[in-house]
Amino acid sequence: MAKFVHIGYGNMVNADRVDAIVSPDAAPIKRLVQTAKENGVAVDATQGRKTKAVLVMADGQVILSALLPETITARTGE
Repeated sequence: MAKFVHIGYGNMVNADRVDAIVSPDAAPIKRLVQTAKENGVAVDATQGRKTKAVLVMADGQVILSALLPETITARTGE
């Protein structure tokens, strides 16, 4: 059974499909997010708030969250 993790404001992702949870501050991550938006594989789950974490999924999707990476990691239980 899939384990879902809460990434803020009622949004959930499948924890088994998350490859990385990173901060959006580094230039390579900013380029990754911009490319994902251009290719239509970015999901903005920030509800209009500042992006504080970027989740890179196993299928190449990029999910933006308003929670800190440390918070999301703690919620995964790992």
